Amino acid sequence: MTMMKAARLHRVGEAMKIEQVPIPEPGQNDVLVRVRSCGIVPNLGNILANWTTWFPELPLPPLPAVFGLDPAGEVVRVGSHVHAWAPGDRVYVNPGLYCGGCRACRKGDLINCTHYAFSGYFGFSQNSLKLYKNYPGGGLSEYMIAPQYALVKLPDTVSFNQAARFGYLGTMYSAMRKTGLGPGKSMLVNGISGTLGIGGALFGLAMGVTKILGTGRDKKLLERVKALAPDRIEVFSITDQEPLDAWAKQQTGGLGVDVFIDALGPGAQHETLQQGVRALARGGRAVNIGAIMGLVGMDLHTMMDDQQSIEGSAWFTAAEGQDMADMAAAGTLDLSVFEHVCSPLDQVNEAISGIAQRNGGFSNFVINP
Repeated sequence: MTMMKAARLHRVGEAMKIEQVPIPEPGQNDVLVRVRSCGIVPNLGNILANWTTWFPELPLPPLPAVFGLDPAGEVVRVGSHVHAWAPGDRVYVNPGLYCGGCRACRKGDLINCTHYAFSGYFGFSQNSLKLYKNYPGGGLSEYMIAPQYALVKLPDTVSFNQAARFGYLGTMYSAMRKTGLGPGKSMLVNGISGTLGIGGALFGLAMGVTKILGTGRDKKLLERVKALAPDRIEVFSITDQEPLDAWAKQQTGGLGVDVFIDALGPGAQHETLQQGVRALARGGRAVNIGAIMGLVGMDLHTMMDDQQSIEGSAWFTAAEGQDMADMAAAGTLDLSVFEHVCSPLDQVNEAISGIAQRNGGFSNFVINP
């Protein structure tokens, strides 16, 4: 039996252990990937330490388990029913797992699959546990198996470290696609200088959004975001006294923004999200992708009168991931802004604990197994 090195979590709240485990065997519709990079993000610490307390209805993979949400590497073996992929292909592995047989899957509404799960992270219902029997491990290991539907082909111009950031970038991209953002449109991103929010600036530029507004706390980081395109990006620090919605309407001739995307995570104050919704133009759409916690009050009467809406967007498809790779190949998506902070697999626990010391969304924390 051929073995590999992997980081496994045995109990929530404890450090992961570096162990030797068997290299998994791909099924007929699967590929075996040699993992070269696996992104780690601030929320991973919450998953490993608090998940069963915060969200007991969302199951983790059965422990001990290999975590790791954002793997990229090379295909080394393919199953007998795999025809579009070959050993040597450079790929990003979208961790979104779906069953393929439920009504949502048969309609192509893959993220609303009744069994939907994140490989190497958590599931969205108890049905997810069935998918973990087929795909139990994530990217914090030397090798992993993945269904062929999860792969994104990487151009030579996208490094494995850059691809390991696709998860949070894709979350933003999918939300923006849902709202129809593009030329002639305006958007406001709450937390634009953060790990999740910075994708709003990058994709706003790549997709031709006319006016990109963004909020954050750190004024130096906000100025770095604005410097990406000073003529199209305007930034606002929520430490200032002016209400966010008043500022956003000043920037849009009093009309408000077409789209508001909230990218702040659990623990963020509700007020900035509420102000962002109040900043919407008539017919505007708000999307929450940051997973703010708790019950948030909304002025539904005004939203009705102005035909506004608010929705959640959880992830992105492999097809959308391929869009991102293609935009990077074409030069419209600039991934050079990221500063990679790389660690070997043996130092995964230290790397996770050090994520708090980051240069906002510009820092990209990566494990290289």
